[in-house]
Amino acid sequence: MEAKVLQKHLLELIRRTSAELPSDVVESVDRGWRREKKDSTGKYALKVIRDNIVMAKDKSQPLCQDTGTIICYADLPAWCDERTFRKAYEWAVVKATKVGYLRQNSVDSITGVNSGTNLGPGNPGYHFHPAQGKSLKVRMMLKGGGSENMSVQYALPHNGLGAGRDLEGVRRVLLDAVLQAQGKGCGPGILGVCIGGDRGTGYAAAKEELFRLLTDENEDPRLRKLEKRIMKEANGLEIGPMGFGGKTTILGAKIGHRNRVPASFFVTVAYMCWAFRRNGFVLSEGGRISRWLYDS
Repeated sequence: MEAKVLQKHLLELIRRTSAELPSDVVESVDRGWRREKKDSTGKYALKVIRDNIVMAKDKSQPLCQDTGTIICYADLPAWCDERTFRKAYEWAVVKATKVGYLRQNSVDSITGVNSGTNLGPGNPGYHFHPAQGKSLKVRMMLKGGGSENMSVQYALPHNGLGAGRDLEGVRRVLLDAVLQAQGKGCGPGILGVCIGGDRGTGYAAAKEELFRLLTDENEDPRLRKLEKRIMKEANGLEIGPMGFGGKTTILGAKIGHRNRVPASFFVTVAYMCWAFRRNGFVLSEGGRISRWLYDS
């Protein structure tokens, strides 16, 4: 495949991810809007969000002025090695920044200097895996700083919350995470959760849960039950959109798990804002996108 073909598709992926929310997220926002009381502040907040979603898509402009951390997962077939992909993706990031699909959002942590290109150590963030077949599968996420600030990791037992090393303890800390985020992180939010792992793998796995559809059901019946309970109880807190009160505090809770060592029991929450920007595609060696992963 010619480099220009891959670059073109990756640029379009970035544009869509920045400007167009996936249909599962849009539908969840719409359901929340219909649930809220007429003339309430929560309903008005969701109306503003809905208007924002429509305008961003129509104008092909970023949903939020914070286009966030760029996170990319790529399953690489034999015809596309890591070096080739990085070169094409970073070209697309620079181009997307230049034309306004991405804000100039990457700052050197030591000097405070903004490169103006969104490139630098650790940005974009890559996760590479070998492909199962002959196609290239790419998924990406843009995670804003406000939502990232609300991400949190708990170590169980947590005496202050009465949370032990079991699923009831997990439930308690997840509801605490929602409570601590109220009015912050641009709610209604989405929880990506990892039970177990070490501190580093817990955060990575929690973010990966956010690639699940909001409409899916967990394959593990224990976690499926917990996800539904967290949705019901978190929304029952009536924190509401942007903390204004109402029935729509979170849009989803997606929970996975990793093995742990006996001495540690971490529960990690990757909090995502309503501007739930993720997308992806499957690309053939001939340069044709066979499908987009989050929309028809």
